[in-house]
Amino acid sequence: MRTIADVMTKQVIYLPAETTVDEAAQAMRKADIGDVVVTDGPALAGIVTDRDIVVRAVAERVDPRRMTVGSIASNRLVMIQEDASPQEAVRLMRRRAVRRLLVCDTDRQLVGILSLSDLAMHLDPSSVLSDISEASPNT
Repeated sequence: MRTIADVMTKQVIYLPAETTVDEAAQAMRKADIGDVVVTDGPALAGIVTDRDIVVRAVAERVDPRRMTVGSIASNRLVMIQEDASPQEAVRLMRRRAVRRLLVCDTDRQLVGILSLSDLAMHLDPSSVLSDISEASPNT
């Protein structure tokens, strides 16, 4: 049986809350990812996605070189253990209305991130969503 550890994205980028939105967008582009974890000292403070940047910064016409990721981060972090099943992750995402889950080990240490596209590629590899998720970005 496959677990979340088999499906998740293991690359996690951590950025301090003081990091500018512009710097976060550049880090996402460089790593070819759609989210970063925001920290406040040693603590997890939130998550910022590419969509957050568009909706909470660009659409509001805020200068991304002056706005920080801490000011636009979603601080409602939802975690799941890496040994959970993909079906459990789907149920949790649906119940909590989120598109990403932080994945932790048994010691509650962050080991990855699970997105809807990760699940789509695993649960239905021949689906259109899976094809789109696997495609190279348009740059």
